[in-house]
Amino acid sequence: MKVIICGAGQVGTTLAQRLSSEENDVVVIDQDPELIRRLDDNLEVLGIVGYASRPGVLEKAGAADADMLIAATASDEVNMMACMTAHVLFNVRTKIARVRDQNYASSKWAALFDQDGGLPIDVIISPEQEVARAIMRRLHAPGATEMIALADGNIRLIGARLGETCPIVNTPLRQLAVLFPDLKINVVGVVRHGQPFVPSDQDQLFPRDEIYFAAATKDVPRAMAAIGQEVPESHQVIVIGGGNIGRCLAHIIEEENGDIAAKIIERDPTRAENIAQLLPHTRILRGDAMDPELLQEANAARADTIIAVTDHDETNILVSLLAKRHGTSQAIVLVGRPAYADLLTPLDIDVVISPRAITASTILQKVRRGRVRSVHSIGDGFGEIIDIEALEPSAIVGKPLSQSKLPHDAIIGAIIRNSEVIIPTGETAIRHQDRVIVFAIGSAVKKVERIFAVSL
Repeated sequence: MKVIICGAGQVGTTLAQRLSSEENDVVVIDQDPELIRRLDDNLEVLGIVGYASRPGVLEKAGAADADMLIAATASDEVNMMACMTAHVLFNVRTKIARVRDQNYASSKWAALFDQDGGLPIDVIISPEQEVARAIMRRLHAPGATEMIALADGNIRLIGARLGETCPIVNTPLRQLAVLFPDLKINVVGVVRHGQPFVPSDQDQLFPRDEIYFAAATKDVPRAMAAIGQEVPESHQVIVIGGGNIGRCLAHIIEEENGDIAAKIIERDPTRAENIAQLLPHTRILRGDAMDPELLQEANAARADTIIAVTDHDETNILVSLLAKRHGTSQAIVLVGRPAYADLLTPLDIDVVISPRAITASTILQKVRRGRVRSVHSIGDGFGEIIDIEALEPSAIVGKPLSQSKLPHDAIIGAIIRNSEVIIPTGETAIRHQDRVIVFAIGSAVKKVERIFAVSL
């Protein structure tokens, strides 16, 4: 598949890295020669310097025979124009645009992207909305660093960090079924000292490991208890920053009309006043969140979760640490710079949110086709969790998994058959029309798709 990526920033570079590693023909356009030079030096992609919305530049990039265009520049308008140019002049089949300005997302202007007469864009990605939804998923899975619903909600992929008192540390994974015979759980990935790997049943887990496991949805509370993460659900949250993400998050909380009450601390007086008008059920506090007196006024000592989503990584980190010192139970922190992620592990921060990784993951879901129902990126480029339907002609159907020639860096996390969740063993055989949850690292993704005979 030939893909043109407009924009060589963090999202564009992540997409180029992932798609090129899966043997796709990738072309990246950016007006910054230095960014293109770095891509040419580090990735097997074609880099072109120029403005992505200009016909001549798209022609040079090979738009005439491209299967997909992904517009992820810093400008919404350039992204939309690039999609229009690709459609009108080159008949590119699939166009995906990142659109950040929430004014475009308003239902009032829905006709702008209407299929009949609107801009010819197949998929609109709003990073702010995707990040807000990702944070809500964490709020609904207390103690988890990641939570993804799969297979029509029958399976959850959970990420969690193990503590010193975790009941399953120093225990071979093969013994989990013995210790918890009625618990349908399968550890599919581990990050240890910054190094990710797919574990075997001989591997043990250790304190400070970050693990990813598949579990039947009904078993998630017991699974969290089994790994020592019996954290009560959040009812009182404090959101630091009333920008697009903070506003989207508070709006979702109000719409759910559940038992979560949110407060927003916003420094800018004009923005604080606007938010107060838009969110009647959210308390708005105006001031600097680094002010201990303001945190005290926000009742940080009794808050379940602090969610720091300002535009400044340093502010998010420091405010979260300060709030936890005041007594807040959990900290969720937005961090844009990849270099900061490893530095935060020793700190008292529970969940790190990467807008780059979330946006790239959302776009990659739209790239998959065939019987792949959904794909989600796990961690910061660790791997992908794939929800795929098995068909009878596939090489993997009808034989024990021990004979399936599944890549070393891939593992079957769960199988759903007639609404029953099956945690597989080497003797388990996949049947026609089973829903299969597969975790794969890097280049193993392409090999998995070949085994299932699913074309991109």
